[in-house]
Amino acid sequence: MIKKESYSSKDLDKVFEYRSYTKGELATLYIPHVLQQSAVNQFNKWLKHAPGLVDRLKACGWSESQRRYTPEQVRLIVEVLSEP
Repeated sequence: MIKKESYSSKDLDKVFEYRSYTKGELATLYIPHVLQQSAVNQFNKWLKHAPGLVDRLKACGWSESQRRYTPEQVRLIVEVLSEP
């Protein structure tokens, strides 16, 4: 017998919020269930391999050393990677 997943209305109502996120926060939204640093490392690889994304992020002020993504940068990331 196949067990159906059940979702509460609370789960269905979750909407991704476009706000400032730390690198760790955003990475763990995309890659849950691993250590935060592992998520950040993998997330950084995804950003670098997404065609044109790094250039678009840099155009809106992003640098690899910053600790937070601005809401505008988050929107660009979600455009390319889709919502976490």
